[in-house]
Amino acid sequence: MTDEHTPDEQHPDEHPDEPTQPLAGWRAGEPPRDASPSSDTPSAASEASDSPAEPADPEQARSVQPEGRPYGAPVPDARAADHEDAHGAEDDRAAREEVRDDGRDQVHESAPETLPIGPPPPYAGPGPVPGPSGFGPGPYPGPGFGQPGQPGPYGQHVSRPPVRRLPLWVWPSVAALALVVGLLGGLAGGAIQDQLASPPGTVDNGLQGVRTRAAAPLDADNGSVPAVAQALLPSTVQIVAEYDGQAGGATGSGFVLDREGHVVTNNHVVASAASDDGPIVVIDSDGRRHDATIVGRSSVYDLAVLDVDGADALEPAALGASQALHVGDPVVAFGAPLGLSQTVTSGIVSALDRPVTTSGESDDDSSYINAVQTDAAINPGNSGGPLVNLAGEVVGVNSAIATTGGASTEAGNIGVGFAIPIEQVRTTVDQILRTGRAEYPVIGAQVQTGGQPDAGGATITEVMPDTPADRAGLQKDDVIVAVDDQPVNDGIALIVAIRTHLPGETVEMSVLRGGDQQVVEVELDGKVG
Repeated sequence: MTDEHTPDEQHPDEHPDEPTQPLAGWRAGEPPRDASPSSDTPSAASEASDSPAEPADPEQARSVQPEGRPYGAPVPDARAADHEDAHGAEDDRAAREEVRDDGRDQVHESAPETLPIGPPPPYAGPGPVPGPSGFGPGPYPGPGFGQPGQPGPYGQHVSRPPVRRLPLWVWPSVAALALVVGLLGGLAGGAIQDQLASPPGTVDNGLQGVRTRAAAPLDADNGSVPAVAQALLPSTVQIVAEYDGQAGGATGSGFVLDREGHVVTNNHVVASAASDDGPIVVIDSDGRRHDATIVGRSSVYDLAVLDVDGADALEPAALGASQALHVGDPVVAFGAPLGLSQTVTSGIVSALDRPVTTSGESDDDSSYINAVQTDAAINPGNSGGPLVNLAGEVVGVNSAIATTGGASTEAGNIGVGFAIPIEQVRTTVDQILRTGRAEYPVIGAQVQTGGQPDAGGATITEVMPDTPADRAGLQKDDVIVAVDDQPVNDGIALIVAIRTHLPGETVEMSVLRGGDQQVVEVELDGKVG
């Protein structure tokens, strides 16, 4: 193995503490450069100063380390050069052949190009210890050897690259980015959790989040009932639901609300199936049958929303405004009375804002309606079907009919039918689409609801503590005669007037107490139902 190192790669000044090794041609007995001269032996420098002779080679005189001399030896003068010439040949031969201590490898190089053969100085840097003595300074393989900041071959140092420091503005930017990512991740996780927890068929934005039909299918001055029938029959469906454990025991009607497959109907059509988790089937205008599930329902307003499989291809009905109706306006009723699908009847608006209640199996199933009254034939099976104006817009949902014994959902038609105003339908359906349930407003008081046709108002029988009625100062035996500008004749009229509002709204009530009338403000509370 041959180790080569040229003199210009040596930097003695970089390692002042390292021991020096003699080069080839060194002879014992020659004093070092910094040795003090003795009094009886003149130095080479003194001899050079006494002699007028110039050095034989000016470049050699200026050389820091002449060839064949030990480190630190003085520069010889001309006489010393003559003396050296006498021994030059012998020294050159000695310098050209140096044998390693182990006797195996030889170096045949000139003296200035050789490195010491003896053991290198003790290694004190990080990384692996250099190779065995006698094989020169390396390099030797090993992890980290010769890397920046670690010692390289003997006599050399690998320079460490400059450290680049990040600007100060980088760290606030990184922190802000991490915060934004965390917030987005939290929002996304919360949205996924809310979606998983929401009932099937619900929509975050309610009616604003579904594709309803905005424009009326016909002109407002249309006078043709056949045109209305042709426009609305594709949007009308028949509903067959389980009743009292019997599949298909209940039949009713409904209409398509949007292109997402939601259908609106009456609560009493599907209430039994909801309690028993029974099957519900929707039959469209082409006779195709679709399975349906309940998104939500309200017994108080007698409304329910179904999520129907495959109904997204059905045409939605346009929603109108019952407040634009006048008594005597023509209207058309759609449904499946007595199970007869695709039935159309026509009539007029007989009255508006008619307070109506229908009794269910329990008090919680009773509904109170500020109804649109019509003489269009409505029979059992029409429940949940649309009541439509001549522009083809839904203005109400058929819900009940009057009989000689009162309002009912089962008796036959006598020319007095009632529909839930579309404004109330919008409010309740929007709540159900958002959360799967509906709320109605309450004041926290009990009132008389019958037996007094000439009561002249709604008489309070009880005020519950810490309720809106209690906080407003209402008392037992107070008689409420008006809610805002709407007159109240009895307890049913009071309930209906309150339920035309929303929870959280504030209403003014005109109250008779001890013969004096006063006005109190009541902030309505809410209850699910």
